[in-house]
Amino acid sequence: MRKTLYTVWIKSFINLIFPKHCVVCGAPLVDGEEYLCLKCFLDLPKMNCVSYSNNRAAERFMGKVPVERALGYLHYKKQEMAAKIVAEIKYKNNRKLGEWMGALMASDIAPSGFFDGIDLLVPVPLHWTKKHKRGFNQSTAIARGIQSVTAIPIEEKNISRRKANATQTKKKWFDRWLNTVNLFKIVDAESFKGKHILIIDDVLTSGSTMEAVAKTTVNVEGVKISILALSMV
Repeated sequence: MRKTLYTVWIKSFINLIFPKHCVVCGAPLVDGEEYLCLKCFLDLPKMNCVSYSNNRAAERFMGKVPVERALGYLHYKKQEMAAKIVAEIKYKNNRKLGEWMGALMASDIAPSGFFDGIDLLVPVPLHWTKKHKRGFNQSTAIARGIQSVTAIPIEEKNISRRKANATQTKKKWFDRWLNTVNLFKIVDAESFKGKHILIIDDVLTSGSTMEAVAKTTVNVEGVKISILALSMV
């Protein structure tokens, strides 16, 4: 008991001297707030989705690759909330925020049955050079948060990235597709046989990157593919 009180006191003292701030608006966080202040937490731009097979996310893959379910959790706009959260994870190396957002997303959507029947979480791979430079894969961090809620295993080694292609950020949609042609390869098709895999990424824009990952698995016997992105343009 004394040790617990001491730990709480130390944490309170550290937060007083070095206060944590909301990653979106910069306001100091108070006890009970984690990464986001209450206002920003309540204002998160969550996407409205009635059907997981017929929505804006699913439309990105129609006629390209068969998808069982698809969802973009937050509405992504430049300079706004989702963009700031993704930038904090991706470019400020905030792995813990990625895990926290993944857990938040999973907690929100799990009651709907979105994860029912999913066998494996498959983060979109980073090329080893980018992963080494950044120190982690942001999609894997999000997947770890999802796993903490759903207990679904993560498979991050069975699809590899052939090259460190140029960033997609400023490319037009056709150029995004060209940038991802033959970008990924499957290592062991047999391990995906009969499995329902959930491909996970931080941002869904044109869908070309997740489409390229999905296409490495479409010829695997009995495979089912679903899509989940933390945010969506």
